[in-house]
Amino acid sequence: MNFIQNYIKSPLDKLFDNKELNEADHILFILVSLLITIGVIFSYSLSVYTVEIFSYNQFHYILRQGLVAFLSISIIWIFTKLNPYYVISKVGMSLFAIGFLLMFIMPFLPSSFVTASGGANRWIRLPGFSLSPVEFFKVGFVYFLSWSFYRKIIHRPKVNLWGEFKMLIPYFAIFVLVVIFVAFFQKDLGQVFLLAVVMIVLTVFANRSIKILLSLCAAGLIGLVALIIVAPHRINRFHSWWSMSQDTFLAILPSSWEKIFRVENLPEPYQVSQSLNAIHNGGFFGKGIGFGEIKMGFLSEVHTDFVLAGITEEIGWLGFIFIIILFFAIIWRIFKIAKFVENKIFYLFCTSIALMIILSFFINSFGISGLIPIKGMAVPMISYGGSSLLANAFAIGMVLCISRTVKSEKGVS
Repeated sequence: MNFIQNYIKSPLDKLFDNKELNEADHILFILVSLLITIGVIFSYSLSVYTVEIFSYNQFHYILRQGLVAFLSISIIWIFTKLNPYYVISKVGMSLFAIGFLLMFIMPFLPSSFVTASGGANRWIRLPGFSLSPVEFFKVGFVYFLSWSFYRKIIHRPKVNLWGEFKMLIPYFAIFVLVVIFVAFFQKDLGQVFLLAVVMIVLTVFANRSIKILLSLCAAGLIGLVALIIVAPHRINRFHSWWSMSQDTFLAILPSSWEKIFRVENLPEPYQVSQSLNAIHNGGFFGKGIGFGEIKMGFLSEVHTDFVLAGITEEIGWLGFIFIIILFFAIIWRIFKIAKFVENKIFYLFCTSIALMIILSFFINSFGISGLIPIKGMAVPMISYGGSSLLANAFAIGMVLCISRTVKSEKGVS
């Protein structure tokens, strides 16, 4: 009996071992919880038309998102009590391995087990909800990169460009698999672009040269163009964006270039046009929560992909600026934790999570405003969707757990 008690007690002691650990960054916890709460509020306000169309209960979306939000905040809080030296590697590698396995088997699952979007299987259907493996894989992937870069890359002396390229070849091979599973099988170029940028930037934080950064950027740009060209739906999306943007770009280019790049008779992107109308209608103070008009059938996915447009119409530029401040405050806190943490794996991981959050925000906000082609990238902590919110909860929770290792005399306050 004593043996069994000691066997059970030992892992728990390691999991909750608080020796020489400080309190987690409570300010970051409050900021993230506030952002999640804003997302729950607008999952109710912006889904009113969708509720009517599908004859759902009026509280359908807020109850589902509220439940996931409560679970997410609870997960984050639990992480603030755990021992990072014991739990972070296990959680990070588990998310990487399980996410990779689920993405691998998804193309082979029968239709009764998957939910399709645009002809691609992106969600695994479970009782009562659907799960998007790529959201969890992203968190695991950046942890894997952080762990492996520390072991194989960060301590290596700087060499010539070819030497650094050979050093990174195993990571390129892994990333090719990511491209196959995500860009081809799931037709989700946005997530591939996000992970590519994080991986490229992480090479700099891992003590590599600017030359390899520029080379990877060039290679990434070529790969991005290739992935667009081989997919007709991406070409159509680019054409749709170019129809709105070509006048702006051609105005600053030599007039001789206009004959080459101007394309006539392109359809204007309806969704982006309505998104811009929502932003314009909101003005500075907004129409008030619940009083937005564009959500009433004019703009689909307003509680998911276009949530920022719907929010801006209802609480105006003033409210949108407040959300931007929240995001940048969160990013600042995470970078500050990364700056003062001593463990290099934790340093690289926190940096990666900050990059993922801010890139996701920019990709979505630039897309709905027509600055870049639209991409269905969720706004972290705000867009409706359980998988995205739960995955971000694990990411933020792990960062808060890591914040406990910051020495008290340095602090993150």
